[in-house]
Amino acid sequence: MQKEILIITNYFPPERGAAANRIYSLAEAMGDADFRVTVVCPLPNYPTGKVFSEYSGKISSVEAVSFGKIKRLWIWPSNSANKFVRLLSMVSFSFSLILFFIFSKTPKKVFIQYSPVFVGFTAVVLGRLFSKKIILNVSDLWPLAGLEMGVLKKGTYYSLLQKMEKFCYKNADLIIGQSEEILQHISQNIKKPTFLYRNVPNFRVPLIPEHKPSSEIKIVYAGLLGVAQGIFEICQHISFPENVSLHIYGAGPEAGKIKNLQKKNIHFYGEVEREELHKELQNYDIAFIPLMKRIYGSVPSKIFEYTRLGLPVLYYAGGEGEDIIKNNSLGWVVPVNNYDALQRFINTISREKIGEFPKEKIQKNSASTFNFHKQFKDFIALTESN
Repeated sequence: MQKEILIITNYFPPERGAAANRIYSLAEAMGDADFRVTVVCPLPNYPTGKVFSEYSGKISSVEAVSFGKIKRLWIWPSNSANKFVRLLSMVSFSFSLILFFIFSKTPKKVFIQYSPVFVGFTAVVLGRLFSKKIILNVSDLWPLAGLEMGVLKKGTYYSLLQKMEKFCYKNADLIIGQSEEILQHISQNIKKPTFLYRNVPNFRVPLIPEHKPSSEIKIVYAGLLGVAQGIFEICQHISFPENVSLHIYGAGPEAGKIKNLQKKNIHFYGEVEREELHKELQNYDIAFIPLMKRIYGSVPSKIFEYTRLGLPVLYYAGGEGEDIIKNNSLGWVVPVNNYDALQRFINTISREKIGEFPKEKIQKNSASTFNFHKQFKDFIALTESN
């Protein structure tokens, strides 16, 4: 008999980003492993805060796919900087989830993406009320990450979020996390079976194209353009010598400011489809991964994606990711939020320095160390034993 699982997530393609890509790869792999998968998610709206045009005017949508079906529910979307407005948006999807559980027949096993906190909390409460077996995927340590980024402050609201967080951990049957720090944090709060599930992409390792040597060294950033990533602020603080350029792909709250930057050797291309982006990325020498602050529990998924394409990484985000870069010889580490150190690296980068991390070696190290199929096989074995 075919196994069934329900996946609840706030992010899913055609939305882009680490969570959407990870959950899609997981759903697809589960389909290949003979699961019938039902994905429940909002009508796509991230990161624009507006429902995508092809779904505009719909209350819900059902799509048949190779691994099962996707049920997209109503949401009042927003990407407002006002946390109360964004809270209302999350609550609107939580309301849709409640109606879905009441009026739909759902599988016994439920995989829940956490965060956002309110969505994850609602899903866990519903899972308990309907006697489901809960697998909780913790990708961010909210509300702690919000506190470290300055988005949240300690007080009544923060304490409420902490209680909701602990409730989710306590009521899960299995907890998986995207970093060792996440699992360490959880183990301090509750004793539950845990599993490290890195944000490893599932795409074929491409051949590295041959390029004629160029005197210009091209650094690329591709991803969300928000305050946490700090690309706009970095562009304001850092200057690029004649032979070094920064190339930026992506969308987000700071995209407009970056587009309007008038600064030498900085180029902005906007957002492109993932497959097209992978082709474009292979034209660059170094992949740039920044965060404005070291966020406990955070390991940027770009590490695994860029290196699978063969790009050495310039890592400027602190935390557990530093050890991953160093221990696997995937590039260079610059102390987080140290503009002087970053400027020195930019000023002294050379073809000889890039030669320390050949693309073929980067790709080989990444593909052998971070294996999606092995990780997924171990995860499935654990879910079936719990």
